[in-house]
Amino acid sequence: MFKSFDVNTNDSITKNMFFDEPVAIARYDIQKYRTLESFTESQLGFFWMPEEIDVSKDAKDFKALSNHEQHIFTSNLKRQIVLDSVQGRCPSAVFGPLASLPELENWITTWVFSEQIHSRSYTHIIRNIYSNPSEVFDGITDIKEITDCAESISRHYDNLARHNEQAAVDSSLFGTYEHKKLLWLALQATNSLEGLRFYVSFACSWAFAETKKSMEGNAKIIKLICRDENLHLASTVFMIKSLPREDEDFAKIRDECHDQCVEIYEQTAEQEKEWAKYLFKDGSMVGLNESMLCAYIEWLAHRRMKSVGLTTKYPGGSDPLPWTKKWIAGGNVQVAPQETEISSYTTGGISKDVNEEEFTGFQL
Repeated sequence: MFKSFDVNTNDSITKNMFFDEPVAIARYDIQKYRTLESFTESQLGFFWMPEEIDVSKDAKDFKALSNHEQHIFTSNLKRQIVLDSVQGRCPSAVFGPLASLPELENWITTWVFSEQIHSRSYTHIIRNIYSNPSEVFDGITDIKEITDCAESISRHYDNLARHNEQAAVDSSLFGTYEHKKLLWLALQATNSLEGLRFYVSFACSWAFAETKKSMEGNAKIIKLICRDENLHLASTVFMIKSLPREDEDFAKIRDECHDQCVEIYEQTAEQEKEWAKYLFKDGSMVGLNESMLCAYIEWLAHRRMKSVGLTTKYPGGSDPLPWTKKWIAGGNVQVAPQETEISSYTTGGISKDVNEEEFTGFQL
């Protein structure tokens, strides 16, 4: 159960990730899960600020877009704002109080900080492209396809948060089987968000730059966001795979909640397909249309579900949008004013990637 500081000495090497004794001394020289520390080091090495990317040309490009292309661009911004508004607060608020390992607590904090940078980046884009930012921010919650998405994400966070609050009053409720089940479902919902919910919007942003040589500043920012999200995705997959190995309750929950978890991913995929339909209701854009995006989401859903041991109705096969790979892979993005590769841009001398062998059997 969460305490701001526990004077009792505890050995983090013997503890579980969640629901064990609270973190006391923030010690990182001895770790149970070195991989969690690698996530933190990688995220710190990735550090970037939106203001480093020049989006001044995007304002001119935006005016040259057709009305339905402007609808696609602006609508995606609105949805991304909502997604990162949720992710900018929920993991630390909901998962943080349950964390028992220093390296896990540290990773969650770093993860959420990067989500805040994503939220700031949308404001950076909006300030430079729109004369009145309220054009984007006002009316976000009037779009059903956005509010449906937000509700399905927040439901699992809220269920876990309510139980956390009850357990803070009645300690007998802390770490129960039901409490662990709520954590498991919230982690799966988070994994589906990080691995699926951004990708229709991402593909549209990259298509503008890829086929029209337009909105390139925005596309560079989205590439940096995607790099971060892939790291977040790797971390939630790691947690989902590790929990059943360290706690028999989670092994039972994994089997018991299999179908419920499948529903989470299927709902996510179907909502993404509905979003593609909404975006292209007035017309397609060069190199991309609704059917292509729907095929892409189904392909991604297959991979995401398989990576956490779930059965899936979606087809595998080859990538329907192979040109997106160059945007997803790596971080060699030239940015202004430094005109350096952001992946090499370090803070405090940190520049580290997670070792490939730490994710054997895992594919993004």
